[in-house]
Amino acid sequence: MIHYIELIFNNLNSWGLLALTILLGIAELLLGLYDHRWTRNEKILDLTCFIGNRFLVRPFIAYFGLKLLPLALPGFKSVFSWVPFFWGFLIIAVADDLTQYWYHRIHHQIPFLWRFHRTHHSAPYMGMAMASRQNIIYTIFFSQIYLTTALVYLGLGYPALFVGVLKAIITTAAHSSIKWDQPLYKNKWLHPLAWVLERTISTPATHHAHHADTHNDGVGYYKGNFGNMFFIWDIIFKTSLITRQYPSSYGIKGYQSEEWYAQFLWPLFKSHKKGSELAFNGPEVAEESDVREVALNESILKTA
Repeated sequence: MIHYIELIFNNLNSWGLLALTILLGIAELLLGLYDHRWTRNEKILDLTCFIGNRFLVRPFIAYFGLKLLPLALPGFKSVFSWVPFFWGFLIIAVADDLTQYWYHRIHHQIPFLWRFHRTHHSAPYMGMAMASRQNIIYTIFFSQIYLTTALVYLGLGYPALFVGVLKAIITTAAHSSIKWDQPLYKNKWLHPLAWVLERTISTPATHHAHHADTHNDGVGYYKGNFGNMFFIWDIIFKTSLITRQYPSSYGIKGYQSEEWYAQFLWPLFKSHKKGSELAFNGPEVAEESDVREVALNESILKTA
């Protein structure tokens, strides 16, 4: 039995999650959940981020990390290999997700860092297409890659495999436009399960709220709900909002559909959109009114 479970997780960690993501993405497309919002620019950006971040940047950092760690810490290889699987799994799950909670949170709370995370929030839709949508700098400094690589070197590679797969499934499902948690809220006899689940892991309702383009309607809450795999961090640090509802719109107010290369490679490449946070000398955090004023001025110039 254990052998088959291990086989499942090994396959999921290699080709399985990719296949699952593609299948869910196709299902979302067939259900029309992207509608007209998935423009050519958005498609290129989502695909570039998916391939670049998931299959190039992360494996590159992990590979060279495992090459350099023996030189930096020659006497520590497999030093924690004696730790039982359960405790190794728990250590990695908590360490990985808690550090990501804070890494994610500071990118929302420190204006200078916001533009490195902005790409993930600019998508005016939720779904598999945008789950890996991140600026390359955000990914390069992504704390979990280094932490997990170090723990693997220290002898916790086996539990790291299981944590990685479980986290990928939960975060992927939370980003999906398929509201799989909705039946839990509609059926009264499932309410106890819903109460525990939504306070433990990220669900579409709680994570969609984080991607809403407003926080003034009682549903959207992009200033909180930072949890990735575990939502419990938001409960503990009082950044949670649970409404069991879904936002009516997503993204960033005043989004200008900046060029895909600017969103992926800022600050190496800048946007040509005036007033954009990604433009040369653009504001760290653009006000919606500023963006509207720029758009209005451009419209006047075109019709003059």
